[in-house]
Amino acid sequence: MRGSRPLKRDPSARDASATAERSRWIALYVLCVGMLMIVLDVTVVNVALPSIQEDLGFSSSSLAWVVNAYLIAFGGLLLLAGRLGDLIGRRRVFLAGVTVFTCSSLLCGLAQSQALLVAARFVQGIGGAMTSAVILGMIVTMFPEPREQAKAIGVYAFVASAGGAVGLVAGGVLTQTINWHWIFFINLPIGGLTAVLAARLLKSERGIGLGAGADVLGAILITTPLMLGVYTIVGPAAEDGWGASTTLALAAVCVLLLAAFLVREANARSPLVPLRILRSRSLVAANAVQVLSVAGMFGMFFLGALYLRRVLGYDSLEIGLAFLPVTITMGTLSIRYSERLVTRFGAHAMLLPGLALIMGGLMWFARAPVSAAYLTSVAPSMVLLGLGAGICFPALMNVAMSSATPEDAGLASGLVNTTAQVGGALGLAVLATLSASRAQHLSPHGDPSAAALTSGYHLAFWIAAALVAGAMVLAFSVLGVRRQASAERPGGREFAETGAAHSEAL
Repeated sequence: MRGSRPLKRDPSARDASATAERSRWIALYVLCVGMLMIVLDVTVVNVALPSIQEDLGFSSSSLAWVVNAYLIAFGGLLLLAGRLGDLIGRRRVFLAGVTVFTCSSLLCGLAQSQALLVAARFVQGIGGAMTSAVILGMIVTMFPEPREQAKAIGVYAFVASAGGAVGLVAGGVLTQTINWHWIFFINLPIGGLTAVLAARLLKSERGIGLGAGADVLGAILITTPLMLGVYTIVGPAAEDGWGASTTLALAAVCVLLLAAFLVREANARSPLVPLRILRSRSLVAANAVQVLSVAGMFGMFFLGALYLRRVLGYDSLEIGLAFLPVTITMGTLSIRYSERLVTRFGAHAMLLPGLALIMGGLMWFARAPVSAAYLTSVAPSMVLLGLGAGICFPALMNVAMSSATPEDAGLASGLVNTTAQVGGALGLAVLATLSASRAQHLSPHGDPSAAALTSGYHLAFWIAAALVAGAMVLAFSVLGVRRQASAERPGGREFAETGAAHSEAL
């Protein structure tokens, strides 16, 4: 209307809005610090594995439990932790997870025996699952507007990717200059600060109440066979053989427990994993591809660190620096280019090139000789693996999320995270066992020589490459190259974009 004056905003309201906006972003940074602690722990432990083995007397196969104890607890409880966040409030679960993770880190650092370290790592995995399972849910809740949400997840993705690179260097420096115990002690100030700030800045929420059901029995029935399966591979299978009665009996128990889990989920009032989600061909195939590909990559990091230490004689800092190209390449691709590639060519089309690069990196590493030069025998493998992972895994998450319905989107994301942990644990157990058996077979009367160790590592790397090749066959035969599949379904494009954003955060 002519002559009207624009309304002036109340300064106090404007200041309150600015304060709330600033608080939201500070709360995001607190959540990112919590995730940074989880990412740092995973990478620094990989660097310190050779030192831990020498100090506590782990065998090559039993050393896998330092990683697997964490992975099994983490992967097995992710879905339950996410469900508890819905029931009792994500803030409560996050704070509890940070507390458990920090206290168990202290126990890990103080460990002077194999049993205590493995047990503390298992508890640490519980805390890690509780912490990380609810972070994305809180970010999505705090930033509901799509553009702000994408920016917030981008910050989270940057921290997660950069944390991997920082962890490799930090793990090498701490292990080299002090000792491996300090890779766990660094979590104490980070965890304490995160807990204090989170208690002050994160908004409290009631959740929907425990009456809705948490399916604790379902979580037990899925976690127990996973743990027992890894134990069977690392223990009886490695010592008595794959056809031994003990091995077969334990394998049968695992199968029965998995069957009991399926029966439970089919009849539970509030199942941990509603079986209807398994009707999605894309989701099931994407998770199967995830299991095979992650199994190969986890084995490479674990055994690659041992190869660099025990064969090439690298110290802890040199091991961390040697793996740095993987995290830098993967992080750069995931943050800056993966979304563009998926948008341009489609998620399905990016799977095969990414998997092919991962397989190529593993095959290159499988040719590394006893007296390998880093620039020609190791570095190219690291770059190929980083490129492959940076292309493949965001596309894989996108494929899995593209067929998810709105009510199952969170569960689908959690399921992909879980299969990644499970695939890593089972693959690591198999590869570490076969590698150790090969080296011992070539040196039956004493400690394996460098040549015998290298032969064992080569066998593991070739098997890892074969696992990724199997993932390629599965991706091609089941998923195909259906670039327009998600976009053609109503609402599919939105879920594909959500999947891409979530994959960057991983």
